[in-house]
Amino acid sequence: MILFHAAEDAERRPNPKQAPGEISTMPQMHLPFFPDGVEHITAELAFEKKDGQVTYFNGHMPVFIHAEGDIPTFRMITAQFCLNGNAKQADISRAFGVTLISVKRAVKLYREKGVSGFYEEPKRRGPAVLTAEVLKQAQERFDEGLETSEVAEQLAVKRDTLAKAIGAGRLHKPTKKKTSTHR
Repeated sequence: MILFHAAEDAERRPNPKQAPGEISTMPQMHLPFFPDGVEHITAELAFEKKDGQVTYFNGHMPVFIHAEGDIPTFRMITAQFCLNGNAKQADISRAFGVTLISVKRAVKLYREKGVSGFYEEPKRRGPAVLTAEVLKQAQERFDEGLETSEVAEQLAVKRDTLAKAIGAGRLHKPTKKKTSTHR
């Protein structure tokens, strides 16, 4: 609720308890009026989905619009509402049916990188370590009877990388024959 004082009204209606010449003010309530069909986020903030667009309102005034499927912009504006104090993270979670942790992550991203953080290309993994040539060389060494750690050292790859390739069936490590000592 926003309060303001109507000084003009106070001059017209004298208060018997006030000193002569003193202007009394009476608090007046300014109600937020929203368009029909909006869903409230807070008492002052609402949104409407219409014709593939999401429009956010502060009272009757639209403050932001984005396409309904534009997730990065949705995350950016809702994080901005939280950081500016227009809404709490729980309000956003409740109003849009998203998880609280996703709102927290968006707020963290906004704090760390600003608006541009929502539109960066996702980080991709580097090039594959086990190229066709490296796989061929590794298989040759395994066929020679070398251990995983020896092959990893010779090819400058991690032992776990080779172990995963063996587990996935991309490399085959010959099983050692058990030598029995019969007497």
